[in-house]
Amino acid sequence: MVLHIDMDAFFASIEEAINPRLKGKPLIVGSRGNRMHTVVCAANYAAKALGIHSGMPTKRAYSIYYKLEFVPADQSKYIWTSEQIFELLKGYNLPLNYASIDEFQLDISAYPDQKAVSLGKEIKAQIYANFNITASVGIARNWLLSKLASKINKPDGLTVIDDSNFEQTLRKVSLDKLCGMGGKDGQSLMAKGLRTCWDLYLNLPGFFDNNAGKFDENSGKSNEMPKSMSHSYTLPKVELNPQVVRAWIRLLSEMVAVRLRQQDLVSQTVHLWLDGPEIGSFGAQKTCQAQTNDGYEICQRALKIMAKLGPKSPKIRAIGVACGNLSRDIYHQPLLKEEIRREGLIKALDRINNRFGEGVIYPAITAFTR
Repeated sequence: MVLHIDMDAFFASIEEAINPRLKGKPLIVGSRGNRMHTVVCAANYAAKALGIHSGMPTKRAYSIYYKLEFVPADQSKYIWTSEQIFELLKGYNLPLNYASIDEFQLDISAYPDQKAVSLGKEIKAQIYANFNITASVGIARNWLLSKLASKINKPDGLTVIDDSNFEQTLRKVSLDKLCGMGGKDGQSLMAKGLRTCWDLYLNLPGFFDNNAGKFDENSGKSNEMPKSMSHSYTLPKVELNPQVVRAWIRLLSEMVAVRLRQQDLVSQTVHLWLDGPEIGSFGAQKTCQAQTNDGYEICQRALKIMAKLGPKSPKIRAIGVACGNLSRDIYHQPLLKEEIRREGLIKALDRINNRFGEGVIYPAITAFTR
């Protein structure tokens, strides 16, 4: 059994907890400080009820509701709170997985079913008492179902999926709500007539297998490895300056690299996606023999892909960088002086940014994104 904890509108809830004046008002957290020239990084439930969601340009959000409250994102606050919640959960002495900044998983196989619900209620109460924010909890036989359960009764919900309600629950939940079904895989299955999670079960019962996503008893981490990691950004306006475009590619590459290092992963394949009025939607990838989780190297590979567009720099509206072909990072002692220097630099930067907040130290070129 797995207990999945999913924080409710995490970034926005932290801002509401810090500033009670914002409580209950439609609130968006912007990825940059200029409220009319950025995108929605997070929205509270009052804003979501109006149709505002993450990834939406703030100009569009304000056209929906002009009285929106706005706060620029402060990653250091969110990372600190996430780490403190993780420390709180460590106190239960159960195998624990840090799934993401706002999601955590506990292996509760040793708990009787009736005690699992009590544990979920206790954890929710502890999080609220310590941080004044709410979490939704899902309990099920594996990580996939427990993650799904945590989303069914948001916010501040607690849902159990077991044999008694398995079919009833899956019949009610649309396929795109299931983890991994929001993209092309989900669209492909829905094109074949599958609409609910129950439809998926009838066609692929093994997808919900009991063994899916077991915890590694030695590390407390889920053995499920992501297929890829990516970050994208929609620019406030069409960008003509190639220096700014390269700066965003460098920043997005670094963001992906940090996530790879946090999960001890390396990548062989880099995918670059660009969108603009002249080129439309352009995407290509590059696979190298050397594995990496270095943001600089990922950026260099992405820039080589962009070079396929020719010497003339096109107008760009949106950018995405993804790393695929992932594997576990098996450490090998570097031999060359430059490799040793680079490894030491990356470790030092990670230590500083983990302690004082993400982005305290950043590549100089990314200053063009500010």
